Amino acid sequence: MKVLLVEDEVKLGEYIQKGLTESGFLVDHKVNGLDGYHALMSEDYNVVIMDVMLPDISGFEIVKNYRQSGQTTPVLFLTAKDDLEDRIKGIEIGGDDYLTKPFAFAELVVRLKNLLRRANQSEYLSTQLKIADLTLDLAKRTVHRGNTAIQLTSKEFALLQFMLERKGEVLPRSVIASQVWDMNFDSDTNVIDVAIRRLRVKIDEDFEPKLIHTVRGMGYKLEDESGLKHQ
Repeated sequence: MKVLLVEDEVKLGEYIQKGLTESGFLVDHKVNGLDGYHALMSEDYNVVIMDVMLPDISGFEIVKNYRQSGQTTPVLFLTAKDDLEDRIKGIEIGGDDYLTKPFAFAELVVRLKNLLRRANQSEYLSTQLKIADLTLDLAKRTVHRGNTAIQLTSKEFALLQFMLERKGEVLPRSVIASQVWDMNFDSDTNVIDVAIRRLRVKIDEDFEPKLIHTVRGMGYKLEDESGLKHQ
């Protein structure tokens, strides 16, 4: 899948480009609006990530002109402004989704995949990730254990989604940090352990079987071990 990324913050752009490339995307990164608009009008992309506040021309203006030319490629806006009016404006002029900085990288990937699914219904894949009686719906952004709805923060949702996509795998703290937080992992911080503990309280504490497991000295994994115990 080919992605156009228009982001003038060089370090952030490089971070997104590196992460998406590692996730299997081909990424074309432009650092200003005019180059981004030229790329939009001259090349084919599967999805566009557009920063709103660019140094030369607004991302809103670029997408507005792009839509007026009849183009329908899905567009995800990135912005540092968590403002309802801006979000509404972005959707009204032709944006398909809106993500506020700072964001979890895993959430960006989820949103891109959702846009791609919607854009190509003939290749539509289920938006639900499941293990045991736990269900995460990517499109509706809901989580249930059985019939019980579970409320998660944006980061917790991104963390659970990442673990579900890699269920059964041992995930080192460094990998979780790079995919859900940032590319740098400080071994002295306990942010990953705290986040896992909070997620475990919400999806495991009052339910059976337990799904989040600690692998000593290595990290964590999401797995239904109930069947293994009876073998």
